[in-house]
Amino acid sequence: MPKRILQGVVTSDKNEQTITVLVERRFKHPLLKKTVRSSKKYRAHDEANQFKTGDAVRIIECAPVSKSKRWTVVTEASA
Repeated sequence: MPKRILQGVVTSDKNEQTITVLVERRFKHPLLKKTVRSSKKYRAHDEANQFKTGDAVRIIECAPVSKSKRWTVVTEASA
């Protein structure tokens, strides 16, 4: 099964080798037919501590690195 790749914005880089990424998804409400914005935060592994708050990044699913980290940073997303 292919690994999911998500794109989001770094909201926190205070932890060592960890960043928090806010991923926003948009979908049409089934009944109201209005576009709804939904967001979720993921904790991702950043080996080199190279990404800072506000950076747009891509994250990919991986084997568990810690209790809360199941994602790894792939690259900086092109805006």
